[in-house]
Amino acid sequence: MALQEDLQYGKADFVLMDSVTLPEFMDNLKLRFEKGRIYTFIGEVVVSINPYKNLPIYGRDTIEQYKGRELYERPPHLFSIADAAYKAMKRRCKDTCIVISGESGAGKTEASKYIMQYIAAITNPSQRAEVERVKNMLLKSNCVLEAFGNAKTNRNDNSSRFGKYMDINFDFKGDPIGGHINNYLLEKLGERNFHSFYQMILGAPEQTLRSLHIQKDLSAYTYTRSLAQVKSNINDTSEYREVAEAMKVIGFKQEEIQTVYKILAAILHLGNLKFVVDGDTTMIENGKVVSVVADLLGSKSELLEKALLFRTVATGRDVIDKQHTEKEANYGRDAFSKAIYERLFCWIVTRINDVIDVRQQDASLHGKNTVIGVLDIYGFEIFDNNSFEQFCINYCNEKLQQLFIQLVLTQEQEEYQREGIPWKHIDYFNNQIIVDLVEQQHRGIISLLDDACMNVGKVTDAMFLDALNKQLGKHAHYSSRKVCPTDKALEYDRDFRIRHYAGDVVYSVVAFIDKNKDTLFQDFKRLMYNSANPVLKNMWPEGKLSITEVTKRPLTAATLFKNSMIALVDNLASKEPYYVRCIKPNDKKSPSLFDPERCRHQVEYLGLLENVRVRRAGFAYRQEYERFLHRYKMISQLTWPNHSLSSDRAAVQKLLEECRFHQDAAYGKTKVFIRTPRTLFSLEEKRSEMLLRIILFIQKMWRGTLARWRYKRTKAALTIIRYYRRYKVKSYILEVVKRFGGVRNSRDFGKNVKWPTPPKVLRRFQEALQNIHERYTSLCSMFYHCCGRSVYFGRHFRELLLRTQIKVSVHYFFFFTGGGPTN
Repeated sequence: MALQEDLQYGKADFVLMDSVTLPEFMDNLKLRFEKGRIYTFIGEVVVSINPYKNLPIYGRDTIEQYKGRELYERPPHLFSIADAAYKAMKRRCKDTCIVISGESGAGKTEASKYIMQYIAAITNPSQRAEVERVKNMLLKSNCVLEAFGNAKTNRNDNSSRFGKYMDINFDFKGDPIGGHINNYLLEKLGERNFHSFYQMILGAPEQTLRSLHIQKDLSAYTYTRSLAQVKSNINDTSEYREVAEAMKVIGFKQEEIQTVYKILAAILHLGNLKFVVDGDTTMIENGKVVSVVADLLGSKSELLEKALLFRTVATGRDVIDKQHTEKEANYGRDAFSKAIYERLFCWIVTRINDVIDVRQQDASLHGKNTVIGVLDIYGFEIFDNNSFEQFCINYCNEKLQQLFIQLVLTQEQEEYQREGIPWKHIDYFNNQIIVDLVEQQHRGIISLLDDACMNVGKVTDAMFLDALNKQLGKHAHYSSRKVCPTDKALEYDRDFRIRHYAGDVVYSVVAFIDKNKDTLFQDFKRLMYNSANPVLKNMWPEGKLSITEVTKRPLTAATLFKNSMIALVDNLASKEPYYVRCIKPNDKKSPSLFDPERCRHQVEYLGLLENVRVRRAGFAYRQEYERFLHRYKMISQLTWPNHSLSSDRAAVQKLLEECRFHQDAAYGKTKVFIRTPRTLFSLEEKRSEMLLRIILFIQKMWRGTLARWRYKRTKAALTIIRYYRRYKVKSYILEVVKRFGGVRNSRDFGKNVKWPTPPKVLRRFQEALQNIHERYTSLCSMFYHCCGRSVYFGRHFRELLLRTQIKVSVHYFFFFTGGGPTN
């Protein structure tokens, strides 16, 4: 529960709204957008609104603020969801996934990149080289896939034209050790082609462009000409260098990188091929381009020309070459270009997977691997002309919305039943009926489309539409002009409408059958399989089949996509899901414009209001007893610092009773449920007040502790100094005694004995002692020579010392040296 932001920024969690109404929801969303707060919670779901500008909220300092924190401890952010998914994976050894959804241009791709960067930043604290290598490759793979799978559209500067699901594998310590990427339905060439073409034309060195026969001019090529004059914020030159460097880091060989750009150049040249008709014969108008394309693809120009102008057909045992019409030649050229690019993209994904895939490991030795999945997939789309691609994309979004309903809305209500909390069921729209309309066996749109593709003879798109009308005419979410003759928005024999959860979409059946068959003439497949370039050859394994070989009918594009979506949803359902719901504030890409109607439509079809209602119907907040106590135990003396009651549940009950909130709470088997947000605000206010007291108390105790530590250290230091000085003085005196102990028996009375180095404190004392010794030796020598060693020497010597006034000093010297020359 996010409670750390001031109310001037609105409610950080939609669950905390005073009343659950669409106007209040929209007001809060608008206020937070205008205040630069682009993230808001709905419980454990993050609602993200695209700011259309760079915000300074993704740096290292921000990462540290969210690292290891609970969802409710920090303001809403993508990092809070990423950290929650990572903690769940690491603590409970449970696979998790983050599902990012929303329409095109809502910021899904950027969200997935920030999540990846966060996970990379918080892992591998020991800086192991292998883990750093894996992290770097995972991040660099994003750069490459964006270049070849994303494009600029009218709605979005960096629109994903493919779906991407990436599994990141972690070892038992929580460090990334690899990953795997699945891609779904790469869209064909569209508004502005894929970034890779523009990066190559505008960013590649002149020498590279010359070798590819490419001009540094977007308008020179049919496939890039449409948006050549459109101003773009994308820096294709710098991104070309980034992609080339990323491919090297990942492990692409230099010859593989060269092949990639040869294929891109070949596609651009193919788009410039023009066909003319001379009588009954179709010819290529600019034949020199064929030689260039053949050279780039490692083929022979005459074989490429034949594949472009003829189709080889087997009739029984006979094989004939059928001349293309101009229309068929143009269709074959474009289909060939699209197929080459799609194969290239799939090869790039496979090549990346070869590098980052986790090899089989012994769990008993290396521990169990866990996974965080990140799904970044195309959003719901409604264009002026919606075709087969939009049909598949919107079906995908229906499947994901159905999963969201199942895991969030349904499970939310099931939690109350599990916990034994009285509950009144909340109605919400379940889009399973739309999913069944598309994918149901024998009766769904995909099944009917497949049947049309398998029929013998000429089957037109209009015939497919007629089959839809007969089978689905009474379905509540399907209509066409034949079913509803008064609906003039639909064209006869062309359009049908599906009432999606996100709104009504009109689809044109034109080319549905051809796109579903995904028909590419076999001549092109054999041509590519026989390429001299081994990379290209490996992309077309089915080209090895001869024209007379009978093969099993391949699955259609729609069925393949349906199967992949079912597998994806099953995979996501097996993990603990976390959701990011992205909203597009306007269609003008403006950082300051909030279009209320545009946003309201997205809020409605994403089911966000229903999510809030279910989340707070009856109870706006719920938490496990242990965690609830950990946060609020300082409010009551019975629970601070630790309680002595029979259970955490009993302690929570006592705490709420003492605060007089017990009538606004319910107690489940493992969680406490708070009914209204105001109660939670009151708890937070009490907690904040107590935290101030606790902080002051801790500061007081800590300062006292520091003072005591300083006193003890100072006292200990003085004691050590005192004892050390005594030790040094004693050591010095003992050393003097040792060196001068027998000087009375020596001829020079110790005059040549070397004095020890005194400690600093005894330097003046030693100087005085040396003076005494010098006098002593001088007197001893004088009396020795004058009087000899008579028995009266001692007495005369002492009288002389008294007369020379050094009695005290000599006594000290006698003490240190063990007496005079006589006893």
